[in-house]
Amino acid sequence: MISALNHVGLTVSNLERALTFYRDVLGLGVVLEQEKRGGYLAAITGYPDAHVKMAQLEAPGGDGGRIELFEYAEPAGSGRPPEPSNIGITHVCLVVDDIRAAHRRLVEAGAEPFSEPVQLDTGANAGGWDLYVRDPDGIVLEFFQPPTP
Repeated sequence: MISALNHVGLTVSNLERALTFYRDVLGLGVVLEQEKRGGYLAAITGYPDAHVKMAQLEAPGGDGGRIELFEYAEPAGSGRPPEPSNIGITHVCLVVDDIRAAHRRLVEAGAEPFSEPVQLDTGANAGGWDLYVRDPDGIVLEFFQPPTP
């Protein structure tokens, strides 16, 4: 039934602030930015007055999978940062070459790490490194450094 992954959508409180983080700190490239109001957006979301600002970004090398950032102008968003154990939470895993450098850069940019980088000691990725952080909206992101072959 599924032929490919198109994008993962993240709802943010402020698109410009999110772009500063995802584009300028993480280094994702902006593929498109647009604003939508009503029409099909209202139909698929179930919000009759739906109005969003959005951007799609992708990693260098453009493997095809994108992150879509949505700022709802209408209806206004609300909520608290989700916890990793909450049912329905989403996290996005991004691959890095140097987990320690990524950790330093993320902390300098105001991301909130759950811990220092952790070496994976069991399983398929044993020998790799992993890190969970919260972005400026509290969205959980995972950074993964694969094991050296």
